[in-house]
Amino acid sequence: MTETRAKRGRPRGFDRAAALTAATRLFWERGYEATSIGELTEAMGIRPGSLYAAFGDKKSLFKEVVHAYGRSPVGAFMGVALEEEPTAHAAFARILREAAIIYPDPAHPAGCLTISAATNVTPQDAEVEAFLRDLRNENLGVFVARLRMAQQAGELSDAANPRALAAYFAAVIQGMSQRARDGAAAAELTETAELALVAWPAARH
Repeated sequence: MTETRAKRGRPRGFDRAAALTAATRLFWERGYEATSIGELTEAMGIRPGSLYAAFGDKKSLFKEVVHAYGRSPVGAFMGVALEEEPTAHAAFARILREAAIIYPDPAHPAGCLTISAATNVTPQDAEVEAFLRDLRNENLGVFVARLRMAQQAGELSDAANPRALAAYFAAVIQGMSQRARDGAAAAELTETAELALVAWPAARH
């Protein structure tokens, strides 16, 4: 009886963290829509019943993957830079320069999972697309808030537009992610980062 349960349930030695890491890599490589339950269970080393028992359905697994990615070094580097750097310019310079190194790193799939994992989804999966869009818009809001603080501190002139500047840097970062997925190397993306920083407005005099 015990043996039967073991076969039907989770495999012995089920490692939830390792399974989640495998799912992350697959979603990151292929995107939500192109990743099947069969591919997920094979990559995670578990049966479909174990996946549903441990993570819920495919959407729930994907959301857990995205949250775990956001806490990982490759997903959290923007927030870390905004917290650690003393000025907004230093923070955004660090974000762009680190993105140029992280996005094409062959140690993991190219680009940013949050940017690229749900670009083409069917209408029934619109919830997944909205989930990532909301996360990206939240990140944009964090950019705006940091730039408004910089303006209040005199780091940006009164004529600067924090929202437009935040949207500009978000667009550059999203473009860098896609270029990395298209095969761009760190050298090219670093040049893009440096060009983007030229747009930084003058400080208040």
